[in-house]
Amino acid sequence: MDIVVGTGNKGKLEEIRALFNEMGTQFRILGLDSFPDLQNIPEPGRTFEENALHKARTVAWHTGRVSLADDSGLEVDALGGEPGVYSARYSGPEATDEGNMAKLLDRLEGVSFYRRTARFRCVLAVCTLQGKHFLARGVWEGIITLQRRGDRGFGYDPVFYDPDLDLAAAEMTMAQKNERSHRGRALRDFAGKWPDFAESLS
Repeated sequence: MDIVVGTGNKGKLEEIRALFNEMGTQFRILGLDSFPDLQNIPEPGRTFEENALHKARTVAWHTGRVSLADDSGLEVDALGGEPGVYSARYSGPEATDEGNMAKLLDRLEGVSFYRRTARFRCVLAVCTLQGKHFLARGVWEGIITLQRRGDRGFGYDPVFYDPDLDLAAAEMTMAQKNERSHRGRALRDFAGKWPDFAESLS
């Protein structure tokens, strides 16, 4: 079975493929690069759940295949939950990873390390062409660093510190990150829910 992942982010797609391989599933994972006319799906919702489901429905309707889409982001307690659903475009319409991290570190200037608690949150939506769907969720608790650390990963990984491993996300191997990450936890939640969902489709 094909599953189309509603993302053009190569780093995110690589993580999802690696996690599916670890789970031993037999799905063929396609990204939006296989559907060049389906790009830049808007995220009109005010919650991760709304955005993930909107993207999954759009992809399923367009491709005729089972779709999986996520909305994920960073919530920083000292900033009242910012950047939240705006994580990818935190620094503006032309946002980049560097620009987003720079804005985040600037907003946290003067905030002590142990008051910089944060979490990555991920919501996955799975949807069929007929509109059947379910949601899976994962959360990764951590702390925002005082400066960038590591050169792996993408997004906010260089400034997100996991105290249990004593590593920033960008310092972790792919296996370490998949074990800890919000997306890894959401995909394991997905794996637990998928059998009953798949049976309902037959």
